[in-house]
Amino acid sequence: MLIIDSKDCENIDKALKKYKKKFEKSKVLLQLRERQSFTKPSIKRRQEVLKAAYKQQIASGKIEK
Repeated sequence: MLIIDSKDCENIDKALKKYKKKFEKSKVLLQLRERQSFTKPSIKRRQEVLKAAYKQQIASGKIEK
């Protein structure tokens, strides 16, 4: 449960913006999407390895964003 501390004089738009930021940081939506379908552990591991290799190539300067 997300709790937003808001002052009485604070605008509702600011409070909504704070709520959206907290919701994104909590990664609830990402977990929900992950649970919609099962992914085998071997596929998860392969994706992690490919992502790490991609990041390594960017860091070394071989690939530019």
